[in-house]
Amino acid sequence: MAWHLEPVSDPTDVRLTAFRDLTDVDLRRAIEATNGLFMAEGLLVIERVASMGLAIDAVLTAPKWLDRLSRILPDFSGPIFVADEEVLRQVTGYRVHRGALACVQRPAVQPLSHLVSAPGDLLVLGDLVDHTNVGLAMRSAAALGVAGAVLSPACADPLYRRAVKSSMGAVLALPWTRAENWPDDLERLGARSVVALTPDPDAPLIDEVLRRSGHSDVALVVGSEGPGLSAGEFARCQERARIAMDAGIDSLNVAAAVAVACYALRMRRTP
Repeated sequence: MAWHLEPVSDPTDVRLTAFRDLTDVDLRRAIEATNGLFMAEGLLVIERVASMGLAIDAVLTAPKWLDRLSRILPDFSGPIFVADEEVLRQVTGYRVHRGALACVQRPAVQPLSHLVSAPGDLLVLGDLVDHTNVGLAMRSAAALGVAGAVLSPACADPLYRRAVKSSMGAVLALPWTRAENWPDDLERLGARSVVALTPDPDAPLIDEVLRRSGHSDVALVVGSEGPGLSAGEFARCQERARIAMDAGIDSLNVAAAVAVACYALRMRRTP
């Protein structure tokens, strides 16, 4: 193992700039967008990153995780900064519990036309603002066979640290793109049936809607956590669908709703 270990004891060390203030969304957006980076947190996520061949620039970890890290990145030649847990906390802004952080080069985002031209169901995320919800939704989509995801321009970044962590790296396995002309791009999803997921009790159940679509590909559209889909977004969808609810509860968290709906998408193709 030809590692390049660099001990760090000063939390203000300039070598750790890429790892700094990970809880400051605005600052991270500026740092990561400028440098084309994203942060992978935890050994399991770093292992997924490595298995996909993505370029890792640097790693920050505590000494106790070096043995496990050596099995995940045996041939890594970049700097591995090693610091005690208090230094990690001061650098990142929180207590790092998942072993390590890796600074990774962002993969290129494919154009909408490429994603739309490939077969398969799509998940379309409106203006979701919570990174954890975006990560969980994309993890469910990937796990349940959805072919890709389309994000509105205002949707939270799926490669922000919390989104990557909550998805356990699944955001890296699901092809995704950003719509540039929103909500008009909802009408540019190919031959798919565009279905808006809504808590509206007057909407038909999702199983009924999917039965009508047969085996045709579907684009499942979900809105933001608070207001949901706008009138303009609904107008560009061909169908509305709801999930059956009970106990006087009118809706699920958006990430849970996506999981249920993606399972319904999968089951309609199951003999």
